[in-house]
Amino acid sequence: MLNRRIVLNSRPVGVPVHDNFRVEEATVPDLAEGQVLLENRVFAIDPAVRGMLDDVKSYLPAVPLGGLIPTMVLGRVVQSRNPAFREGDYGRAFIGWETHSVIAPGAVGFENVNVASDLPLTAYMGACGWSGITAYVGLKRYGEIRSGDEVLMSAAAGAVGSVGGQIARLSGCRVVGTVSSEEKARIVTDVLGFDAAINYRDCDSLDSEIERHFPDGIDLYFDNVGGATLDAVLPRMKAFGRIPVCGMVANYNNQSNPYPLRNIWQVLVNRITMRGFLAYEAVDMLHEAETALADWVRTGQLVATENVATGLDAAPDAFIRLMTGQTIGKTLVRLDDNVSTLADWTPVRNG
Repeated sequence: MLNRRIVLNSRPVGVPVHDNFRVEEATVPDLAEGQVLLENRVFAIDPAVRGMLDDVKSYLPAVPLGGLIPTMVLGRVVQSRNPAFREGDYGRAFIGWETHSVIAPGAVGFENVNVASDLPLTAYMGACGWSGITAYVGLKRYGEIRSGDEVLMSAAAGAVGSVGGQIARLSGCRVVGTVSSEEKARIVTDVLGFDAAINYRDCDSLDSEIERHFPDGIDLYFDNVGGATLDAVLPRMKAFGRIPVCGMVANYNNQSNPYPLRNIWQVLVNRITMRGFLAYEAVDMLHEAETALADWVRTGQLVATENVATGLDAAPDAFIRLMTGQTIGKTLVRLDDNVSTLADWTPVRNG
């Protein structure tokens, strides 16, 4: 059996381009004991992968030249030498852009996914997958979210932010999101139910806009971006405010020259708890998060947003669009047009 895969052809300088990637073919190896072979159905395209394409230290190893471009995959089990997986099950793990994946115990995010017939398959890689789980864990555990909190969600139209803002709303909080366009501002307020949105590209002063929306300060800032937004937020945090740090997308295309934070001393002034986290480490919350997210999506209480491309060859373009801020919601690649998406789905009942 042949496996088509996309590997790193050259290291990006700034925003990735198509020449940074190339397609290869390789024979699928025989399975060792404990391994599972997936026929991949959906890729999650995530901005954090950009940091792994540079030869710099990160929380996961840098991709070597010629190495597989990493991503979370969801695939159907076609062969198993693992008692926890049967043929026909769905497996999910952090592997890469390829048509078939051999998954071994210990792989990041490796799990047997209980795919329900009343939800589209792509939902399990967006709002009901690790993007939603990240938002849930970040808010509940590391953000210690409380009803009545004043919450600011950065990258509010993105995969994690769009879910996180809705979880905060469902938790009884007032929620404002930062976005990069008026279209995104409309979506997060009119479609996702945020209380307000700040278009940071169309305001005279981000500091003043944040102050206007939070005259009494911010209880919880969910940071997906870092950079100038984090710097503007720090002086507006309330005493003992919480900042779960999920991502630093503002620096991903320019890791060698990150934005210099001027206001980091506010962490001391306001006794802020600022904590980086990886949702994969909160395995004890996985079932709770997956159950809550699926129920909210199923009942329409949480609106899942996604943009879906089709085919392995579409992955580089989807990634480039994501890294240039052109996307709304979760960016996904389905391996063929038989994979069900949210575009053809409606909630089973009103929540």
